Amino acid sequence: MLIVWSAGDPHGIGPEIILKSFLKLENSENSFFVCGSFSVMNYYRDALDLPVKLELVDEISSIKKIDAARSGVLHVINAAEADTIIPGTISAAAGKVAMESIHAAAELCREGVGDALVTAPIHKEAIAMAGYPETGHTGLLGRMFGVASPTMMFFDPVLNLKVALATIHEPLEKIPGLIRKMDFDTFFSSLAKSLSTDFGIARPRIAVLGLNPHASDGGVMGREEQEIIQPCIDLLSHRLQIEGPFPADGFFGAGAYKNYDIVVAMYHDQGLLPFKVLAFETGVNVTLGLPIVRTSPDHGTGFDIAGKGIASERSFYEATLLAIQVAQNRKQTLQP
Repeated sequence: MLIVWSAGDPHGIGPEIILKSFLKLENSENSFFVCGSFSVMNYYRDALDLPVKLELVDEISSIKKIDAARSGVLHVINAAEADTIIPGTISAAAGKVAMESIHAAAELCREGVGDALVTAPIHKEAIAMAGYPETGHTGLLGRMFGVASPTMMFFDPVLNLKVALATIHEPLEKIPGLIRKMDFDTFFSSLAKSLSTDFGIARPRIAVLGLNPHASDGGVMGREEQEIIQPCIDLLSHRLQIEGPFPADGFFGAGAYKNYDIVVAMYHDQGLLPFKVLAFETGVNVTLGLPIVRTSPDHGTGFDIAGKGIASERSFYEATLLAIQVAQNRKQTLQP
């Protein structure tokens, strides 16, 4: 497998966790290269005294010949150049470098040069300052590949826990309206198909959380469960293994997630708060529904520790291992 790493915000911990992950993977049977800025990667390699040999790749056509892991060399495609590097700071220039790196990396996967994309963290304020309309990777990749609503899912390999989000980066005041407008039939059907193709789960067991406190207690605290979520579950239950809506507050604490292959949360913090409590170091973000494989660590840019050499690479490392696994599963599924 040839894995593409996008370097993330040049002022964050992305370059550091990439370099550290490469040191763990350099004896792997897979190959890796970075889409980003060569000067940024070189800066962090030297500043943190990490024993990684970097090499600039000029010709895209030469990428397929890369055997980076076995040669002990990490190759870098100069997708964008950073004029200044100031760890821990938010800037439009850094946001532009991050987004150009992602775009170039995704295009290489679209063209079949890379087998999977693993993205280092970007900063939403920085990319907004740079003039990009997206709030993150998921929106950008969805637009690039013409996928209106890619699904954001989080996976922990230690707990075998999967959490998907019905809505992603949306203000809380908009969530009820979005839930009422959602095509849940398509959402859950696509989710089940992705779990089958990407994770080899033929008939995934799906748990659905309610939107309101206590899943509304029979309509006492909201109507979305009775009017939207429950009817959809009833309609789909003849062809999918789907249950709910469950009260979100006790679901994770009681360990009920262990009885299902995936849990669907109605909004960002409902799913991500318990997930990150349980799996902050090892959790992985996966974008489902794209024609390419894309994973990332489940944390942010870590500006408070950027450039200090103390960032943990565990989540990025796990994201890379998962990307390899999903890419292999897809190839096996698509074989005639």
